[in-house]
Order: sequence, then structure tokens, then C-alpha cells
Amino acid sequence: MNIFLVFVILGVIFIIYKKIIYKKPKNLKLVKFKKKLQSTQTNIDRIFLREEEKTFSNPNINIYIGVYDNEDNIKRKSNIHRARLSKFKKSKLNGEMIFQDEEQRIYKFNNGQKVYL
Repeated sequence: MNIFLVFVILGVIFIIYKKIIYKKPKNLKLVKFKKKLQSTQTNIDRIFLREEEKTFSNPNINIYIGVYDNEDNIKRKSNIHRARLSKFKKSKLNGEMIFQDEEQRIYKFNNGQKVYL
């Protein structure tokens, strides 16, 4: 009988402990959002996003696509280049200014003459 009472008392204490001490967050989405907002990776992503916005808004900023860039960087940089071409009709890529005419043809100037690409 004493062992049974000990187990009942321990069970009651365990249940009270679970109810009082361990509280579930009421809004899991809010907690997840806070963790993401405070994470270091999110801050790094924001910095890169600001840099991409600056590059996208100015067609005179050079976009350098190197030999050692990975595929994701090449796709991202080429998409920014194409977007600048369609918006501003010019974009600087690897040190060369590239233009787009009314007929969607792409060209650059070489010694004062248009060279279509």
C-alpha cells in the first residue's frame, strides 16, 4: 500500500510539474518567426539582398561573372543582368557595357561601331 501511495504522489507531482513548468508556446508560428528574425543567417541574407537591389537599380555597376563562380551565383547574376537590360536597355557585364535596342537585339560598341551579339 505504501508503494502505491508513493507512485500516486510521484504521478501527481509529475503532472503538476508538466503543467506549471513546461508551457507550450501559444503561437508556434510567432516563435518560429522570432527565431528566424534573430538568426545570423537571416542578417547575412538581408545584406546580400540589399546589395542585389543596389546592383539591380543601377545599370552602370559592373557585374562580374568569374570562372570560379558556382552555378547559383551565375544564374543570379545573369538574371540581374537580363532584368537591367529589359528595364534600362543597358547593363555592364564583366567590364563591358551591353545595350538592347527596340527590336530586343543585344549589342555592344567596339571602336565606335555596333557589334551585335
